[in-house]
Amino acid sequence: MIGVFDSGVGGLTVVKEIFKYLPEYQIIYFGDTARLPYGTKGADFVRKYSKKITEWLLNRGAKIIVVACNTSSAWAADFLKKEFPNLPIFEMIEPAVKEAIKKTKNKRIGIIGTPGTVKSGIYKKKLAEIDGELKFFAEPCPLFVSLVEEGLIDGKITEEVAKKYLLPLKKKNIDTLILGCTHYPLLEKTIKKIMGKNIEIINPARSLARGLKKFLENNPEIEKKLRNGSVHKFQFSDEPYNFQKINHLCFDKKIKPIVKDPFLS
Repeated sequence: MIGVFDSGVGGLTVVKEIFKYLPEYQIIYFGDTARLPYGTKGADFVRKYSKKITEWLLNRGAKIIVVACNTSSAWAADFLKKEFPNLPIFEMIEPAVKEAIKKTKNKRIGIIGTPGTVKSGIYKKKLAEIDGELKFFAEPCPLFVSLVEEGLIDGKITEEVAKKYLLPLKKKNIDTLILGCTHYPLLEKTIKKIMGKNIEIINPARSLARGLKKFLENNPEIEKKLRNGSVHKFQFSDEPYNFQKINHLCFDKKIKPIVKDPFLS
């Protein structure tokens, strides 16, 4: 079983890509809707609950953990890898960074994300570690999450908000843009319309799913531990806002989530 977690419903875009590349494996998903958004929380808070959720997923049979949240990936992924040294942990940032570096021709890369992800500076750090000549430009886009959760993935309102965030990046002459929040792939059509066809859009969920598929192909001893089947479990710590709208945008069939907070004292 593959364990996937996010602060809310955005991580379902990651599950969508995992289903596409690895349809044969069961998934257990946890969205910490009782404590969202993680993007405005401090590092200690994010690490604390990322660890609690990881332990919860392991206790329910997960053999691999996918951190399907850019804020948790920024603040907690390295921490989790130290806390669980023998556990395969996949996060959103490194796969996206590597793909962006492959795609860019002028070495000018943009990133959009929550205030927490942008503030962490993790994308800039990872990019600089691989190629010190890269130019990096970041823009927080806090309203994008609300637009997605209202089902407003296109239309005039969405385009006007997107222009406010994206046009400053476009003026920086970037040729590659990383979607640094799991909600943002649902706005990909609008983002492409504003940025134009000459700018490569990097969806970290897709990058992660490809990397996970390759990892399992190269590690058959871990692949054997995963449970095959089409029965998946989706649990949230509080009633997920507008869940069925997100469900409809991500999946062909209706998902009935479990709503229960396992961390209430």
